[in-house]
Amino acid sequence: MRSTGFLSERQRRFAWLGFLLAAFQAPLAAKVVDDASWFFAVVVALVVATVIIADDAERRRPEPVEFAE
Repeated sequence: MRSTGFLSERQRRFAWLGFLLAAFQAPLAAKVVDDASWFFAVVVALVVATVIIADDAERRRPEPVEFAE
């Protein structure tokens, strides 16, 4: 059995949705807004991507082997 990550499947789907929305919103906002406030969307996308990557690493970690005495 594979180990589970710290995100549930529903949270994982929402994380991917949030990442995609922030990643697509940033370049669009950069064209529309004159200031650098669009950079916040880039930072949010990077934070969400880091959480998704950490969850993937947790899911791929092998389960600890328990030895019988």
